[in-house]
Amino acid sequence: MKVLELAKKLRIPVQELILFLKDVDVKVKSPTSKLDDKTVSTVKELWADNRAEKAEKAAAEKAEKDQNNEQKEVQLNEPTITVAKLAQLLDLKLAQVMKIFLQKGLLVNLNSEIDSETAILIAKEADINLKFEKKEKNDQKIKNHLTKIEEAELEDNLDELEARPPLVTIMGHVDHGKTLLLDAIRQTNVVAKEAGGITQHIGAYQVKIKKRKITFLDTPGHEAFTALRLRGAQVTDIAILVVAADEGIKPQTVEALNHAKAAKIPIIVAINKIDRPEANIDQCKQQLAQYDLLAEDWGGKTVMVPVSAKTKVGIDDLLEMILIVADMLELKANKKCPAQGIIIESRLSKQKGPVATLLVKTGTLKTGDCFIIGTKIGKVRALFNDLGKPIKSAEPGMPVEILGIDGVPEPGEMLKVYISEKAAREAAEKKLSVAKASKKLSSVSLETLSKQIEEGDIKNLNLIIKADVNGSLDAIIASIKQIPAEEVNINILHAATGGINENDIMLAKASQALVLGFGIKASLPAQKIAEEENITIKTYKIIYKIIEDVEKVVKGMFKIEYEIVEIGKAEIRQLFHYSKVGQIAGSYITEGKLIRNFMVKILRDGKEIGETKIDSLKRFKEDIREVANGFECGVVLEKSDILKEGDIIVCLEKRQKNIL
Repeated sequence: MKVLELAKKLRIPVQELILFLKDVDVKVKSPTSKLDDKTVSTVKELWADNRAEKAEKAAAEKAEKDQNNEQKEVQLNEPTITVAKLAQLLDLKLAQVMKIFLQKGLLVNLNSEIDSETAILIAKEADINLKFEKKEKNDQKIKNHLTKIEEAELEDNLDELEARPPLVTIMGHVDHGKTLLLDAIRQTNVVAKEAGGITQHIGAYQVKIKKRKITFLDTPGHEAFTALRLRGAQVTDIAILVVAADEGIKPQTVEALNHAKAAKIPIIVAINKIDRPEANIDQCKQQLAQYDLLAEDWGGKTVMVPVSAKTKVGIDDLLEMILIVADMLELKANKKCPAQGIIIESRLSKQKGPVATLLVKTGTLKTGDCFIIGTKIGKVRALFNDLGKPIKSAEPGMPVEILGIDGVPEPGEMLKVYISEKAAREAAEKKLSVAKASKKLSSVSLETLSKQIEEGDIKNLNLIIKADVNGSLDAIIASIKQIPAEEVNINILHAATGGINENDIMLAKASQALVLGFGIKASLPAQKIAEEENITIKTYKIIYKIIEDVEKVVKGMFKIEYEIVEIGKAEIRQLFHYSKVGQIAGSYITEGKLIRNFMVKILRDGKEIGETKIDSLKRFKEDIREVANGFECGVVLEKSDILKEGDIIVCLEKRQKNIL
């Protein structure tokens, strides 16, 4: 039996078993090393004895701890505290507290402010019971109001819940008639006809059918849809996937349906352009079936409606199907509680000031209401519906344009109404203090996800795979599906040919997915977003390396490998000495570039004589970050006493292996 198989049978990490085998003098080289039947039997017995011994020891230690050292209790009086003060409060060494933060994946320093919840979590790891009691508010109305908001968020009061309009997003390929379909729906809208048509575009609108309303989000596509999800805002209840009957599935169609699947929302397919002679509805259904969207009339569960945005055939059927799916979802909200909503668009108007389009989620928003959006506060000065008409209030599911904010909010931020300006200000200040607290290092990389899988924090491994050609893509997908993964579900959210783009990164961030590429590179905008959002893009030239890394992640054994790469060389042509700076090496860049704060090695006659770091780079007395090939500069190194004219400075960079 292989060591790996034995570890599975014993239900322990393979590395732990290898260490145990070493302790009992069983020599193995790797997880694939084989053990004979007798050794396997002996190891099982020894492991059982070892577990029993450890359990007895742990029970004895716990009993002794419970008897002699009851859990220490400490009181925290403020909603936030610095890391240094927390160490003092818990009577622990700062290094001990910092270690707990690192184990929890939190990147902090001694002056970082953390909120009470984080402080309690850290104290618990040190076996200390940290208690925090919020100070009683003098204003009983504020207290009652905050309680109401908590009730609204939890939606505990089921008696006050009422049906709300479904929120629908239309997505699909760029030329498949999304805009025309939106226009056709607008023209069948009873509300719009009564009001004389759409007079103002606010990014969302409502239609009325059979005395019921449907709210449509008029977004540019799945990019905006996923951008809202990236900020944690789940604004859509149903996705309409538009597919042209004469063209069928296109790359953007696949992207859109994968984004909708990642959001775990129902998909209704609108097969558009059925008025065209070359339209082939069955072919579209066949193509969609390959992406797990099987039509109801073919024995599946996906609603598919043939429509023509041009002739308006099937529009009423589409609206009816939306209502049927909405009924199955049982969409409800409390109209009587303080209002909450999600910002879907925002801008700065010269005439009106900050303006935002809002979708009301719960409660009824009224003119005069005091609110916060993130850390911004405001008072509703005016509300406009999707026709541009001034209104006094807005109920759940209704899109409105709102005036009276003290700054331009970000799409995806939540609006919450408070009973008074004082209450809103207090809530905004509290949010601001929490925002200043230490942020969790939420990088999406093979190493972090591997660690989380090993600790049992993640049960699903989401992947986005891009490859140079379909042959490579099919081989990679087939190989990944064969990876044994008992504890973790491997989900391929999106797989396509072509380079890694911004949409791939946004989907990865919103779904905590890994981005893997084969034989391709990421675009510069994609790299920029990935850097900002702490997402690792891993690209490969060999297929089995991808499979190997995914296997390691699933087993919780992935460790990033780094290599030192030479990125530039410079020849020292003259040495200058200044009392304030020390020795400056007047140099000429012969290859690549030199970058400030990077490590360098010094070569003399082709032999390395030492390593140091670049303290600063100067050109014409100006401090600069980097100098490129063909330019002269002054180099100040940490160790400059070893330098001579004619020496070569080689700039070094630590890079992750296997990245193109």
